[in-house]
Amino acid sequence: MAVLTKERLKVLKELEKKLKVRFKDRSLLNLALTHISYSNERKEFLVNNERLEFLGDSVLALVLNEHIYKRYPFSPEGDLAKMKSFLVSSEVLARIGQRLEMGQYLLLGKGEEATHGRKKLSLVANAVEAIIGAVYMDQGLAKSRTFVMQELSGEIREVTHSQYKDFKTKLQEVMQRRFRCAPRYRVLKETGPAHRRTFEVGVQHKGNILGSGTGASKKEAEQAAAKEALTALER
Repeated sequence: MAVLTKERLKVLKELEKKLKVRFKDRSLLNLALTHISYSNERKEFLVNNERLEFLGDSVLALVLNEHIYKRYPFSPEGDLAKMKSFLVSSEVLARIGQRLEMGQYLLLGKGEEATHGRKKLSLVANAVEAIIGAVYMDQGLAKSRTFVMQELSGEIREVTHSQYKDFKTKLQEVMQRRFRCAPRYRVLKETGPAHRRTFEVGVQHKGNILGSGTGASKKEAEQAAAKEALTALER
């Protein structure tokens, strides 16, 4: 790896302020910003950010999987996968990179520079993953978790207020706060042929039905019942 110049160190310190991370080894941050086109043009710079990007992808997935697993205890695996897929998408990572003005800090080869590589969303998104990998290598998982949650807080709220709303989790939070107990779900009725059942589920508190809902599965019906119960409790 090339020795960092005073000018480059100044640039990296500027980025550190935006990231709210002070690197012990700034060469890791510099590496995270080094595109393969740059390293290919310089004999003294034989490495690029692809390996850190690979690592950052795994760290990002772990942190987000852990968060949504705990945040949505009743959501099925399929819904968790959809949430994670949105949060680790290139679109979301590019959005973060644009907020941090990542493009201006990249080290690019002449070809990429000539084709406006600093504005390419794919390069910006990849650099964000590489930085997550660099934070992990420099300061471990705890700091990586803090960094990811800090930078993705808006996108996580977007998921929370989207079609992925988990009404069962929300109802449990409300009932624990208000009644110091968890809701109980009971199948009230099953109709239809075996290959196309419809379930009606009620959610109870002290024997009273707070809400009911129907669905093609018990889980779907429970979500509908929880939604109705929340509406009733908010009146």
